[in-house]
Parts: sequence; structure tokens; C-alpha cells
Amino acid sequence: MAESIRVPAPGSLAIEELPSIRVGAVPWYVWSAAAAVTSTTVGLYWDISWHIGIGRDTFWTPAHVAIQIGAVLTGLSCAYLILHTTLASDNTPRESSVKIWGLRGPLGAFIAAWGGLCMLTSAPFDNWWHESFGLDVMILSPPHVVLLVGIFVMGVGGLILTTGEMNLASGERREKLRRLLLYSGSLLLCLLFMLGLEYIGDQTLMHSAIYYRVLGMAAPLVLVGIGRASRGRWAATKMATIYTALWLAGNWVFPLFPAQAKLGPVFTPITHMIPLGFPVLVIPGAVVLDLVVDRLAGKSDTWKAAVGGAGFLAVSLAVNWPFAYFLMLPMARNWVFAMNEFGYDVAPSQYHLAWQFRAYEPTRVEFWAGMLIALAATVISMRIGMLWGDWMRRVRR
Repeated sequence: MAESIRVPAPGSLAIEELPSIRVGAVPWYVWSAAAAVTSTTVGLYWDISWHIGIGRDTFWTPAHVAIQIGAVLTGLSCAYLILHTTLASDNTPRESSVKIWGLRGPLGAFIAAWGGLCMLTSAPFDNWWHESFGLDVMILSPPHVVLLVGIFVMGVGGLILTTGEMNLASGERREKLRRLLLYSGSLLLCLLFMLGLEYIGDQTLMHSAIYYRVLGMAAPLVLVGIGRASRGRWAATKMATIYTALWLAGNWVFPLFPAQAKLGPVFTPITHMIPLGFPVLVIPGAVVLDLVVDRLAGKSDTWKAAVGGAGFLAVSLAVNWPFAYFLMLPMARNWVFAMNEFGYDVAPSQYHLAWQFRAYEPTRVEFWAGMLIALAATVISMRIGMLWGDWMRRVRR
């Protein structure tokens, strides 16, 4: 009688391989959070460029649509995730979730969903505002404040969602989530710099204390906070590099698209989308932050914040101060540095003002007082970033 030999079917091999595939995969809702903040960041850059070169014509501009796509994507994905976790028969997803108003889901999903709701609420509010009061005379109008709050809450929610997954992962999956976290952190840095564009986007203020005050308040918080949460080496430097690459891409890609002013009076004829200027030189300061955190590993966090904040400000000053002189030269008036780009409402007789420093602080006393405030703000920003990063390290839900 012939002996029978049991040969495993190909299907069984596929089933055995599935766990290893799942272990290395990034959850779809984490990708969705990253895609949402990407769409919103691109849309906000686009919207600012649109207002500078074209002017607000209707609510349904492509830039506004890109911003709201981020809100819709966040709302739908987070709503599905929360409902799925709440109604799941398996206790596994419920154990790694929080309960809010009888619903269960990851903490980041609830936060991001609230941010998306704020963004969607701002849309009809902004449309009504413009129909009632005309064009904005300032960036921080009430509907814009609602939108900006929603954008940052959505972004932070996505970061917490990603961090929670990373804290529970290991091996290849953890490394993928770490890279995604650093990418999302660089987008948050882009958003903060767009919010402070009036100061750190104005090269004429690079010899004023207000420039370094805003830079010190925004950058260390994100670079140290998310860098610490990622537990990776040179995390702040990597985020600063990604931010620089993304901002340069915007500066060099947007002018390739044609545009024409639709509001008047038009003092400068517009032929293409207007870039937002050369990125802030934040990489040297980020290197200092990484070195301080690494070399002073055995010291207290307060001491690290003091040394790191002072080092960040000193290096940022040493790099940006002389670079500002270069930006004022004719050789910077090209597509690389974008120092020859002006909005439709800027008259040619005013071009020279963009190539001259202006003193935000009228006296030396006020300048040095402003620099002391910048130092304190940078140290405090770094310390808060460390506390935020430590908290995100403990997120498991």
C-alpha cells in the first residue's frame, strides 16, 4: 500500500505569512491622518499664495478645497474608527482606547475629529464673514482663528494617533511609524511658520528681536517635543531638514503655475503663483538641540532646556543674521531665493523696501530687551516641548 505524503497547500502558506505582514504594516487610519495634514498644509500654503497674487474671488478656490479635504478626510476616518471600536465585538481594540460620551476610540482620533469639525465649521463662517464685511484686513479674523485652531488640533490629534501606535509597535513597524511621525512633525512646523509668516517670513525683520522671538517660541516646541516622542537619534535635525525640503518645493513648484490678479487695484502684473519666500534656516539650531539632548543625557531637563534654548538662539542668530545681508543683494533676486516676488497690491516704487532692514524695535534698549525675551521664550518652548514629548511617550490609547 502506497504511503500518503501530506503536502501543505499554498493557501496555508499565505495564511501563515499574514501575521508577519500585519506586523510590518502601518494602520490605514495613521496614513489617513498623515494625508489629511498634508492636504491641509499644502492648501494653506496655496491659500496664502493665492491671496498674495490673485486675491480672494470665491470660497471654492482650489486652495480652500484642499484645506477642507483634510478636514473631511479626518472626520470620516476618525468617525469610522471610533464607531468601529465602540461596536467591535472583540475586546482587543476596546482595551487600547478611551471612552468619551459613551463612545470608544483612540485618544488621537477624538482630538483629530474635533479639529476637523472646527475646520468644517469655519468654512460657512468665513464665507458669511466675507459677504458681510468684505476682504480681511488681517490674517487673524474670527473665522480664520476657528480654522487655525481646527488645523492645529487636527494635526496634534494625528500626531497622538501615530505616537500611540508607535508606542505599541516594534521592529520594522515601529520604524515606519517613527518616520511618519517625523514627517507629520515637519508639517506642523510648516503650519506654525505660516502662522508667524508676518514676522519670520519677512526678511526685513531678520535684524530685529521679534524675528528670533517668534522663531524661538515655535521651533523648539515642535522639534524637541516630537523628537523626544520619536525616541530616535537626530530627530530634530531630520524634521528641520524635511521642513526645509518641503518649503523649498513649494517655493520652486508654485511659480510654475500661471496666475492672474482678480482684485484691484493691480500695481504689479501677476503671471504666476507667488512663493512665500526662502525657508527659515532652522537646521543649524536643530543640530544644536539634538547635540544638547544627547550630550547632556544625564542632566536634568531644566538644565537641558536652558543650555539647548540658549544654544538654539545663539546659532540661529549667528546663521540668520549674516544670511539676511545676502537676501538684500541683487544676486538673491531670482527663482532660487524668491527675493524678486511681489503681490499684486505692491507698487514698483515700493520694491526697494523689501531689500532694506527695518527696525521693529526703535532703540537698542528695546532690541536687547526683545532678545532677552526671545531667550526666555526659546528656553520655555524647549522645556514645554520636553514635557509634551514625555507625555506622548506614555500614550498607549
